[in-house]
Amino acid sequence: MDGSSTAHLPIRVICGPTAAGKTFAATWFACLADVSVVSADSRQLYKEFDIGTAKPTRRELLAAPHYGIDVLAPTERASSAWWAERADAWIDEIVASGRTPIVVGGTGLYLRALFGALFEEPILDHASRAELQMILKDYTTEELRRWVAALDPARVHLGRTQLLRAIEISLLTGRRVSDLHRQSARAPRRSARYLVVDPGPSLALNIEMRTSTMLSSGWHEEVRRLMHEIPDDAPAWNATGYRTIREMVQGHLSVREAEERVVIETRQYAKRQRTWFRHQLAGENVTRLSTDQSDWAERAMAWWREGNA
Repeated sequence: MDGSSTAHLPIRVICGPTAAGKTFAATWFACLADVSVVSADSRQLYKEFDIGTAKPTRRELLAAPHYGIDVLAPTERASSAWWAERADAWIDEIVASGRTPIVVGGTGLYLRALFGALFEEPILDHASRAELQMILKDYTTEELRRWVAALDPARVHLGRTQLLRAIEISLLTGRRVSDLHRQSARAPRRSARYLVVDPGPSLALNIEMRTSTMLSSGWHEEVRRLMHEIPDDAPAWNATGYRTIREMVQGHLSVREAEERVVIETRQYAKRQRTWFRHQLAGENVTRLSTDQSDWAERAMAWWREGNA
């Protein structure tokens, strides 16, 4: 069956903030049906950046084939349009194999690019962009956020990569990304049914526990090796926590200080994700679920069955 004959079918999407239990939910469904997972995580695209991006474990990878993990070198860049084009092809491949695709991840811009209105990003002058990147590379994320608050306020809640892109486009074209989305949008090819996973107050503890596990699993050793192999300005370093662990490896932070900072950074990232999913996803095609609820399995199964109707 080709992609054109399946494009009208809603695709199941499991999304929500980081450390909410999305991978757990996807693995649970994999025990019930022949599914393949398309990762909608902008951090897991990169090869070698494994522990700090919480890539699926070997057991989880064996439970279902995964697409969109380890597909880029750390020095490459990926736009949401680039990801959507490839995700579209991956979904066609999964459907042709007779399996059920599930898109899983917390990068809201990727989901919007695949299931919402699309726009053509402007072509930027390479030399001017490189010069601007050199200027901005040492700015903290909060400093970049203040720039975007002045240049394109609608995008101020986004992550570092998207903040940088908003600044580049605003300064080099004189146009806001948010305006471009409104003015040159194209109709999406696919529709979606969303399961938004969010454990509520316990997310803070989940983040603490996961950060501790990452550090005890050798995150600092991974970073130490990558520092010898990957340029300091590679996009992969923008994943939450990696620059902080670099500072720890360099001796500028103690393990405790680094852990506390990563927890804070991750909570801030989760807060931005929650804001995005709360404001961008609504309606009858959205089901909200906490795996902390006693009836989560029944509610998850109801969502799954509705997708077969």
